[in-house]
Amino acid sequence: MRVCLSALLLVPALSAAQQYPAGPMRIVVPFPPGGGTDIFARAMAQKLNEAWNVPVIVENRGGANGTIGTAYVAKSTPDGHTALVVPSGFAVNPSIYPKLPFDTAKDFAPVSLLAEGPLVLSLHPSFPPRSVKEFIAFLKARPGEINYGSSGNGSPPHLATELFKLLTGTQINHIPYKGAGPAAIDLFAGQIPIYFMNALQVTQYVRSGKVRALGVTTSKRFPPLPDVPTIAEAGVPGYSMSNWYGLLVPSATPRSSVTKLNAEIARILNLPEIKDRLTSQGAILVGNTPEEFTAFLRSEMATATKIVKAAGMTATN
Repeated sequence: MRVCLSALLLVPALSAAQQYPAGPMRIVVPFPPGGGTDIFARAMAQKLNEAWNVPVIVENRGGANGTIGTAYVAKSTPDGHTALVVPSGFAVNPSIYPKLPFDTAKDFAPVSLLAEGPLVLSLHPSFPPRSVKEFIAFLKARPGEINYGSSGNGSPPHLATELFKLLTGTQINHIPYKGAGPAAIDLFAGQIPIYFMNALQVTQYVRSGKVRALGVTTSKRFPPLPDVPTIAEAGVPGYSMSNWYGLLVPSATPRSSVTKLNAEIARILNLPEIKDRLTSQGAILVGNTPEEFTAFLRSEMATATKIVKAAGMTATN
């Protein structure tokens, strides 16, 4: 009798997994609109809607460098109908925030690494330095006098700038914003002169002359901006960092739903129109397996811990 009862109890769960998706989906962006995370979420939502014929809504739940929206997804029903798009700052938060409202390693099931690419050391055109070496000299002559912006404490731009400071012995004051969009607006307006901006967001503005790019953070030059050197080759040996975007769901989501969502995301990332649109904006598309993304996340979290400790970063600096 117990065996039969257990089998009956499993029927609804199995049925829901087989029918996935069984209703509307939400892709949560834990930042305001306008950044790379938002760009990816909307591209994925549009194509999931077309493929599965269910409403797919993008929800921007910004605040606390992504922790508010991320906590919301962690506590959502684990049925595969609520997903989360995160940038690489997701792997940094455990090192910089002592008390997160979720467990980064345990509360999520990685679905796929969507893309990766560089951040770009971006200056307002009115800021004098025209090369990385000039930039370093300018900062060293004015220790603690210049501000830089980031999309939030522990965000990729924050980590990238602190690594730059660590390797160059410079002092710049951190101004954290509530997302990449607001930080970009102030860079364009000249309210902040320095911002390590993600390539997906900044490439068009470099080409138009609205932003001056001094270097990219990756170890190799970035094809959409071939004339912009790497920061390492421009004067900071050993400097290397990539920005990335990934898709996750709550940890108890049925494995079959994770597998189906992963396969669909891989298909979407290989669509010519998606590849052309996102790569032209600066993304290097990936689309790997849940297992590969899980291993990647563990490695990124370990690296972030080392940088945060070495730079003495905190949630308020």
